[in-house]
Amino acid sequence: MPPSSSSSFAPPFTASGRSALVQAPPWHYAGWLVNVGFSFDAARGAALVPPEVGVVTGHGCVHFADWQSCGDDGREMLDPVYAQYRETIVVLEIEPARGDTSRRCFYCPLIYVDQDISMLRGWLQGWPKKIGQTWLTRSLPLIHPAAAPMAAGSRLGASLSVKERRLVDATVTLSGEASGPLGFLAAPTIGAIGWPDLTQPGSVAVPRYLRADIIDRVETGWVQGEATLRFHEHPVEELVLLGPVQATQASAGWMGLTVRGAIAV
Repeated sequence: MPPSSSSSFAPPFTASGRSALVQAPPWHYAGWLVNVGFSFDAARGAALVPPEVGVVTGHGCVHFADWQSCGDDGREMLDPVYAQYRETIVVLEIEPARGDTSRRCFYCPLIYVDQDISMLRGWLQGWPKKIGQTWLTRSLPLIHPAAAPMAAGSRLGASLSVKERRLVDATVTLSGEASGPLGFLAAPTIGAIGWPDLTQPGSVAVPRYLRADIIDRVETGWVQGEATLRFHEHPVEELVLLGPVQATQASAGWMGLTVRGAIAV
């Protein structure tokens, strides 16, 4: 087979590579996040985690995020339609099936985003992204009723809709006190990557398990809060398999990180 004349990292494959949906890493991210930890029935949650990855503990986290991202050349910062997106990330705490069972981590069964660039980047890292609409209250550096400052009493809301149906609702009332990191901010998160082969259409994809290779993480510090959280029934999405959930802790803040690739687990 002759060598490819394409310079593209991902489709579409062209000689210049300019129109590729995703450029090669590293990928840089900065964003505003509202995080809600929750508890659920671990036996029910097992339906969303492959047993070869680990055992569900009954704890998880939903992250509502408003991101800005770019490559090394930063060109997206001058054309922000390519840089900005919002997403909702659901992670479940697990005890690993292999290795040190005292070292808990997270598995991501569901994640929803409103940007095709982010969706493909996620698939390549093992984050199972689908299209969804996330809204979350922003905190602005002002003392003003519409600014939701990072202070005691500020109230934040967040929601996720998928195919025009509400899937998640959350509220957070900030305490003004410092919080530790939650969810994927606190421990490594495992995802699955696998592609079906249409030359064998009767066979399903065989997943491999990865975690993102993250460097250069920066944070402003997290402010804790009290939260409410509700998952809604949906004709397709399986989040309600977790059953009733109870918000246990919450936080909000800003952070940045760089993804330089992925690591097999």
